[in-house]
Amino acid sequence: MGLDIVSHPSPRYAAMALVNAHPSPALRYPPSSWRRAERAFKCSPFRLELLTTLRHQSVSVRQVCQPQGVKNGYARRPLSELQTDNELMWLIAVGLLRREVDGQGLTDSFRLTPLGRHLCDHLEQLSASQLRATWGDHLYNAWHRWLRVPSWWQG
Repeated sequence: MGLDIVSHPSPRYAAMALVNAHPSPALRYPPSSWRRAERAFKCSPFRLELLTTLRHQSVSVRQVCQPQGVKNGYARRPLSELQTDNELMWLIAVGLLRREVDGQGLTDSFRLTPLGRHLCDHLEQLSASQLRATWGDHLYNAWHRWLRVPSWWQG
């Protein structure tokens, strides 16, 4: 799937929006959402292999945590189940992932959102050095994680 960057006439989306190249109606994301999602993934302990796998199938927390996550190529280092869940929940908060649902309700598995699919396509085109987050990215990402409004506060 190819990606095109187009200008949007609205001042709110004045910079650029990412557009799906399929003939279906274009999906547009505010530049701030796009940058936040890209930064969140680059700062996460996960490898691009996780997103490419999530594009085609759901992945459970157990496949990503502990040494299994490193062995599967999903994580850069072994993570506890709690660390893995916290990191994945942040990627949900920025719009990259969603929880898998079955007939019983929520599961411990995750899938990509449409924004996550677009970002995966974009990240696959970058070099290894472009996939690394800068210190500024880490600081900005940590600041936004710390400042986010708790769900119980949102009413």
